[in-house]
Amino acid sequence: MTEIKSQKDWKNEVWAYVLLIVGSALFAIGDVMFVNPYLMAPGGTYGLSNVFNTLWPWKISLYAICMDVPLLIVGTLILGPKFGVKTIVSTVLIFGFTFVLESLWGYNPVIHDGAIAGAPIEGISMVQIPHDGGWFVPDYFLNTVVAGLIYGVAIGLIFRSGATSGGSDIISMILHKYTKISLGTLVMIVDGIITLSTLVAFGDIRLPIYSIIIIYIEGKVIDLVVDGLKSYKTMFIVTDELEAVRDYVINDLKRGGTCITGTGLYQGNERKMVYVTLDRADMVKLKSNLHRIDPKAFVNIMDSSEILGMGFKALPKE
Repeated sequence: MTEIKSQKDWKNEVWAYVLLIVGSALFAIGDVMFVNPYLMAPGGTYGLSNVFNTLWPWKISLYAICMDVPLLIVGTLILGPKFGVKTIVSTVLIFGFTFVLESLWGYNPVIHDGAIAGAPIEGISMVQIPHDGGWFVPDYFLNTVVAGLIYGVAIGLIFRSGATSGGSDIISMILHKYTKISLGTLVMIVDGIITLSTLVAFGDIRLPIYSIIIIYIEGKVIDLVVDGLKSYKTMFIVTDELEAVRDYVINDLKRGGTCITGTGLYQGNERKMVYVTLDRADMVKLKSNLHRIDPKAFVNIMDSSEILGMGFKALPKE
């Protein structure tokens, strides 16, 4: 039994590193081919590196690694060893993939509406981007959507592997330790400053706006990659027909739940409440049948972003 468990753990670890490698490669593709050519900086050390790369030409990867390594060291000294081996491996992999890609591909855009190498289309106003790609008509919105999708899948896979993003998030974690401002707020502030750097550097209001759109799409896709397509609902049902509700949940829906005993505030009577978490399809079935089971039931339905435990996602080992 121990040998089977050890073999399973070994396979899971190999799969985690496969996800880490694929995610790191996708991140490099998104940054070099989609974000950098359009002068956008959707947060993080690589977003800031894109700005530096345009102002003072040097490889994005070299700028980023010069920030990432000191941040990891300082973060470890101040916050302790919170950054696992996979985070360090991810930092190195993203650096390596980005270095190779920008060396072989350059900074030419993939999505464009016109000529990349200097053949203007008659009757269309051309925009010059200060990269080796020359003249082209940029399609900012399409590029932004694709960049957000690629970034989201990339970082989602990195998270699924057990690694963290590191980079500028370490700055937020350090500030959180000393200011007690919520970590989410600090991440938004740090990434917001990096995003606004494009406006300061290039004087184009579109750039921070499109960068924020990338961040939004990226966040939604990360949730999708990490949590999957399943959408769960948690229902709190106050009912006088406990046995009938219990029978429907257990026998018809084949699910479990918890019965909670409470006291009504108005009359002070003892009431029974059923707590149950279901996928969307089962939630609709239960809600539709409650009128038949107990027309006087009181129901509160809430979105559940993550469900851990028996019947759902396994609890994390660490």
